[in-house]
Amino acid sequence: MQKLIFETKQQLGKAAAKAAAKEIKKAIETKASANIILATGVSQFESLAELVNAEGIDWSKVTMFHLDEYIGLGPDHPASFRKYLNERFVDKVATLKAVHFVNGDTADPQAECDRLNRIITDHPIDLALVGIGENGHLAFNDPPADFDTVRPYIIVSLDENCRKQQLGEGWFEKLNDVPTRAISMSIRQIIKSSCIIASVPDRRKARAVKDALEGPLTNACPASILQNHPNCEIFLDIDSASLLSDKSGRGADQ
Repeated sequence: MQKLIFETKQQLGKAAAKAAAKEIKKAIETKASANIILATGVSQFESLAELVNAEGIDWSKVTMFHLDEYIGLGPDHPASFRKYLNERFVDKVATLKAVHFVNGDTADPQAECDRLNRIITDHPIDLALVGIGENGHLAFNDPPADFDTVRPYIIVSLDENCRKQQLGEGWFEKLNDVPTRAISMSIRQIIKSSCIIASVPDRRKARAVKDALEGPLTNACPASILQNHPNCEIFLDIDSASLLSDKSGRGADQ
């Protein structure tokens, strides 16, 4: 695991997108295709805005999965991650080889998990773009996360801190509007990715960043699992890195 610290979230996003584009192009050059996972949320704004403008990527050879979706929310809801990714990524790049969204408004969430599990099993992931939640979660794997399940997508319950984060970021008008369940990519599926790039700006993430990078590996801080990944880069700004004991790793744009 490597961390890079930048002065601003804009610099963070530019650097993360450059690294992501490099991995995508490398996968295409190596095996004529690339399978990627995209995250959502405020932390990904700058990274995705830069990635859609990256040069030299043949998007027709890229298959996209996404991390999670609320159960019960349709694709037109302002907080829908399908809406988010359509508006910020899918509609802004050339036609992708395939897009595999999580359909959270299905009548049978377990059947949706089963459908996605069959698909992703045949698509080894080359690159995962992720964030870290205020409670240390990866995707919607809130603490204490399941570090053992080998199922790629699972049904999870959202804890109050997670739901408060979604409210605080402005996706919902009140806490009762935030769903209590979601379909999420599992921890073990995320870390199977050949490369992981985590974009984590903002001071409100500082405690989670410190626990994930400098604390013990524990499902009480799900993102701590990234310590064990052999090809993971954590992109921080000075605010999210503010509580770290070790602030080495200044980004190249400094």
